[in-house]
Amino acid sequence: MNKFWGTIGLSLMIGITHAQTVTVNKQNEKVKSETIEVFATTLEGRKEDIQQSFNRYLKEIGKVKLFSTPTTITEPVISGTPFSKGIVYGGSQAGDKSSTVWLGINPAEWDEKDVTYATRELQKMVYQFGIKFYRDQVQKQIDETQQALDAVEKQQQRSLNQSKDLTIKLSNNEQEKIQLEKSLENNKLENVALKIRIENNKKAQDSLVNVNTQIKKVLEVQKEKQRKIN
Repeated sequence: MNKFWGTIGLSLMIGITHAQTVTVNKQNEKVKSETIEVFATTLEGRKEDIQQSFNRYLKEIGKVKLFSTPTTITEPVISGTPFSKGIVYGGSQAGDKSSTVWLGINPAEWDEKDVTYATRELQKMVYQFGIKFYRDQVQKQIDETQQALDAVEKQQQRSLNQSKDLTIKLSNNEQEKIQLEKSLENNKLENVALKIRIENNKKAQDSLVNVNTQIKKVLEVQKEKQRKIN
């Protein structure tokens, strides 16, 4: 039981965190020997979790080459609008407790008419990714806490059922005790009665022995009297 509560307590402690705020900043990144302006956000969390989430997010945008540096996305779909021309670049820098992820384009690789839209929407998408990442992390905590709650409620129900079972057993035990006490009292009374009957029986036997002896004497007298008749 102590181990159970320790596990639940640890789960709840791990789930405690402060509310996160997502901010998007502009920064310069080197892409194919050129410097481009990108949109970046720094997220708190395990670098593995952030990178995995970011990779999944990039795959939703278009055809991804994850092992290129930086990651390239061709035939991108930006805010629901597909583009056959143009490449979206993405990257990340991992730290101990936080990581920065970014998205950007090289305007020279895009139709001029699409640059403003793509740039504006990529800034939104970086922000949306940050929001989604934090919400997903909180959802994991919610799921873990819900599992802890389910475990506690299951234990509560088990304890309640056990309490009902023990109450029934106690009631049956008390009834049995009452019956045994009555049986014991009856046994005592029967014991006394049997002893009295045995004593009375012994007295009756002694009396009958005396009567038997007297009758035998009378019988002998009568037989003797009969023999003397001639």
